[in-house]
Amino acid sequence: MEHLINRRVKQIEISGIRKFYNMVADMEGTISLTIGQPDFLTPAHVREAGKRAIDENKTTYTHNAGNHDLRKAAADFYSKKYGVSYSPETETIITVGASEAIDISFRTILDESSEVILPGPVYPGYEPIITLCGAIPVHADLRENGFRMTADVIKKYLSEKTRCIVIPYPSNPTGISLNEQELKEIADLVRGKDIFILADEIYSELSYGEPHVSIASFLKEQSIVINGLSKSHSMTGWRIGMLFAPEAVSKHLLKVHQYNVTCASSISQAAALDALTAGIDDPEEMRMEYAARRDYVFDRLEDMGLDVIKPDGAFYFFVKIPFAGVNSFDFALSLVKEAGVAVVPGSAFSRFGEGYFRLSFAYSMETLTQGLDRLKSYLKSQ
Repeated sequence: MEHLINRRVKQIEISGIRKFYNMVADMEGTISLTIGQPDFLTPAHVREAGKRAIDENKTTYTHNAGNHDLRKAAADFYSKKYGVSYSPETETIITVGASEAIDISFRTILDESSEVILPGPVYPGYEPIITLCGAIPVHADLRENGFRMTADVIKKYLSEKTRCIVIPYPSNPTGISLNEQELKEIADLVRGKDIFILADEIYSELSYGEPHVSIASFLKEQSIVINGLSKSHSMTGWRIGMLFAPEAVSKHLLKVHQYNVTCASSISQAAALDALTAGIDDPEEMRMEYAARRDYVFDRLEDMGLDVIKPDGAFYFFVKIPFAGVNSFDFALSLVKEAGVAVVPGSAFSRFGEGYFRLSFAYSMETLTQGLDRLKSYLKSQ
């Protein structure tokens, strides 16, 4: 019966990140530096809020957009942290993680043959959804621009079919972010055009040095903003995302969301409310620890003579493979087999990631030390 499967589904693949992780997961003794999974526990008070929700029988459907108190907390969070005001009633939707927010955003705004400009390299969660919509992903080559998705690069890829520009920052896989001036220039470039900005800001609370700036503060009327609690509050399994958009757009996003999932988990919503109120500053302790790990890993990689840019946020390094003519999959496979340390091949992040590998520092300092020691030994042996 496989011949009856939707042809667009056949065109897409399982994420290269997960594919490689699954391949090496059962290799005994392997140190994995692959997955962007925070190694912190969900804060205790957030876990308790989830338990209370069960005990208080908060186990029914909620409003499609999410409980009003949570939507208000989410809108207050964005106003306090990033200075962008959204109506909890008409411009805020609680989703099943940022992934569902990405899905319903593309399905709401894209038509057949619409073009979507993506960074290259980029997180692999966008392109398959674009393809399923019958739209066309257009990757902007950022390799000669320090992996920065700036206006001067974007304008080279604009066409009459451009419907959306994806601005994910801080970036997975590079950790690169954009500063206020760069965001203003992007806003000026597309202002007044029939183009959406899809701003994936899931790592906004994990910014080092300069605080995160949302492009919606310059171009709210054309921006769809995605965030969530997976990275900021170590709540990956709770599956809570936040989607912000002007009312004229949000009312259509809500329709797709409603038919997709009805609503986010009521238990998770109760925990999320506690995270965004009592725990609004919880990410700070994690951010400080990640910053220390980032500095340590950067020094180690530089000491190995590797070509790498110090990330502005998130918890990834995107490292140039130091051997000519070796593709990223073969490098990563050799590294795990010969040295027992796993990283993600750069090819998982589009063809513009070829020649690189991604290393996650969302692991304990002990794990990072052991993994980097093995990486160093491997490089010396080649």
